[in-house]
Amino acid sequence: MTTSTVLLALAVFGACAVESVEALTLVLAAGSTRGWRSAYEGAASAVVILAVLVLAVGVPLVHYVPIDVIRVVIGGLLLILGLGWLRKAILRASGHVALHDEDAIYARTVAELNSHPLREQKRDGIGFVVAFKGVLLEGLEIVLIVLSLGVSSHHLGLAALMAAAAAVIVIAVGALVARQLSEVPENSLKFVVGIMLSSFGVFWVGEGVGLSWPGNDLAILACIGGFLVLSYGLVRWLRSFVEKRTGVDTLAAEQ
Repeated sequence: MTTSTVLLALAVFGACAVESVEALTLVLAAGSTRGWRSAYEGAASAVVILAVLVLAVGVPLVHYVPIDVIRVVIGGLLLILGLGWLRKAILRASGHVALHDEDAIYARTVAELNSHPLREQKRDGIGFVVAFKGVLLEGLEIVLIVLSLGVSSHHLGLAALMAAAAAVIVIAVGALVARQLSEVPENSLKFVVGIMLSSFGVFWVGEGVGLSWPGNDLAILACIGGFLVLSYGLVRWLRSFVEKRTGVDTLAAEQ
């Protein structure tokens, strides 16, 4: 396997694992409060829609759209998605934004669901909708990642396989803990995956416009290194503002 193929597989797996954790949290919250049948049916319905979407969009992209056009467009989309993840990860790592907490999301969702009276029936509409929306919305990001990375690299099958593997592993672990995956270092994953998606985005936009990268696929590693150094510098710089503010607040409290 080439360097780009290995990095692609890791990027897809990491990104899809993050999205799967978020979707599973909502499904488990819906199932534990409104009934498992409704939650499973909502999740399964969303998965069917997402599978149809991949087949409807992915196959035409592979066969009918010029690869350079695909790389420019999808590279731009990956940059938007990756930089969005990276921005949140930097703000969280620097202390400007609270860390993503699956426990808090689970508790908040359960509280909201418990506020609606549960009727005696085989299928609960609220539980179905919550599970359906959770899987569909998080799944759409998975579809975007799979199509973007898979089509641009001509490895759609590998991207889909890694996405499926991530989902299966997350579901299996979720079934074991029977609640949610709060122990998964999601913020760290988002930081790493954000860097990788942004790097692929830069690489493919460059290839799409005819840029000849030094070292070919190895240039992706250089892009990753550049984003890593820049992100680390931003975290350190932003954290200094938090430390100064904390120091001022502490001094004021002592006085």
